[in-house]
Amino acid sequence: MDKIRRPQLIKKGAEASLYLADWHDRRVVMKKRLPKQYRPSKMDENIRFYRTIHESQLMHEAKKAGVPTPTIFLVDVKDSTIVMEFVEGKQVKQLLSEASKGERARICFRIGELIGRLHKAGIVHGDLTTSNMIQDSEGKIFIVDFGLGEINDELEAKGVDLHLMKRALQSTHFQFAKECFDNVISGYSEVLGNDVTQCVLGKVAEIERRGRYVAERKLETR
Repeated sequence: MDKIRRPQLIKKGAEASLYLADWHDRRVVMKKRLPKQYRPSKMDENIRFYRTIHESQLMHEAKKAGVPTPTIFLVDVKDSTIVMEFVEGKQVKQLLSEASKGERARICFRIGELIGRLHKAGIVHGDLTTSNMIQDSEGKIFIVDFGLGEINDELEAKGVDLHLMKRALQSTHFQFAKECFDNVISGYSEVLGNDVTQCVLGKVAEIERRGRYVAERKLETR
């Protein structure tokens, strides 16, 4: 880690901080998991150790499944740090707000294909938002931040993943959320087939019903 030069904080999260830095004459992103004072020190060390290794493994498995992710250059488990490629481009969150209807359809269809590849490989991202997707200058879309991801082939987990994607579109891109999600599902179905897709969508609908029920119960108890 002594080769890291000029680190600049670009994002401070609840679990980790992201730094843009120079490393061996290349621009990199350094993700460093921070100690939590409320946890016993040994437990905290073990959690950060596990999550650092787990995230790097998930990114590797995603890449094997055909999903572009930042290339990992170094995993320093002692320092709970991952040094990875800096993907130069724009967040999909920004692109969807600027794009034409046709371009939005293309981007969302591609996102659906990438999510389908993850799920086909038994990988759940855990935080599917358009902020965690970057398109480079060649139009290639990368999925980033696998910190909440897991290996899980269960229908429920896939449904939660797609539900998160749908909610992210509704909250950030509400003007064309349905159009975008429909295109995501078209791309997803292209990879997993219509039967599997309908099963996962059924789970998404079930999750939404649960959410409405909980919200209604809270209103009734006020």
